Amino acid sequence: MSTIGQVHSIQSLGTVDGPGLRLVVFLQGCNLRCKCCHNPDTWEMLADKQFTAEEIVEKAKKYREYFGEKGGITLSGGEPILQAEFCYEIFKLCHENGINTCLDTSGSVLNDNVKKLLTETDRVLLDIKYTNNNDYIENVGCSLEKPLEFLAYLNENKIPTTIRQVIIPTINDGEENIEKLNEIVEKYTCIDKVELLPFKKICQTKYDSMKIEFPFGCLDTPTKETMNKLNKLLK
Repeated sequence: MSTIGQVHSIQSLGTVDGPGLRLVVFLQGCNLRCKCCHNPDTWEMLADKQFTAEEIVEKAKKYREYFGEKGGITLSGGEPILQAEFCYEIFKLCHENGINTCLDTSGSVLNDNVKKLLTETDRVLLDIKYTNNNDYIENVGCSLEKPLEFLAYLNENKIPTTIRQVIIPTINDGEENIEKLNEIVEKYTCIDKVELLPFKKICQTKYDSMKIEFPFGCLDTPTKETMNKLNKLLK
């Protein structure tokens, strides 16, 4: 019997969640409480929308002609690895249908189900949110050790990896952070791309509608000059 997955939303032909054009499935549920989170509406595990893996893959197959050689499906969230068995079923069916698979994750959980999921994963988009353990504990809810352990496993299994980091003014927008990020990246040959993403506050309306505080609502979006400077420091 197929696993039933908790799905928040589905975006067709996304361009920023992995290579090429992709069907992006945002799964419900997250174990972290990042202060910069753009999707607080995905935190709770139960969703209004429930799908089987077959239903998700049938949707992906409709867009297969648009995927080309690089595109495919991306599972995001929330935190997709909390539903690792469901994700595994989706990715396995995708490969049976010639569809590329990509996992967008915080890397905060690494158990047998997640390791099984990674056997059917073509690429991982891994968040390294901060390069300082204190910042991780204060602003994420887990230690830096968790995503680094996940990254080491990806490297050991030669899974192509894109590192992503949201640049947040006054928190991680300094040169020292990029220097530490470079030190991390240099250790792992599985990493072939690093993306610095500007912090934005378009999620403020979600927090307002949920009547909860956006912890970083007082911070600004980094300037283009800052982003350009930090990108030039990447090795």
